[in-house]
Amino acid sequence: MDVYFLIFSLFFPRIVLVVYLLQGWYPENAVPQWADILLGVLAPRILILIYIYQAMGADNVWFIAHLLVMILTYFGGGRQTARRRRREE
Repeated sequence: MDVYFLIFSLFFPRIVLVVYLLQGWYPENAVPQWADILLGVLAPRILILIYIYQAMGADNVWFIAHLLVMILTYFGGGRQTARRRRREE
């Protein structure tokens, strides 16, 4: 798996998936095409986790880093969520 794909997808998952799709550099995977499109639009981080798992396994540092970033982003690691919490209190 390309190191640039792994680094940039940590910060910009949708943009990286679109660029790699347009350039034809998409990582080889066993995910059906309809699932590629659906997950790419709705949950790109999950799709990238699937790619990393298929290519390198779950014991890889990149898998753990992407999983951690996904958990932080989806469950309140963003600046907007912190502002909302302060406003409610």
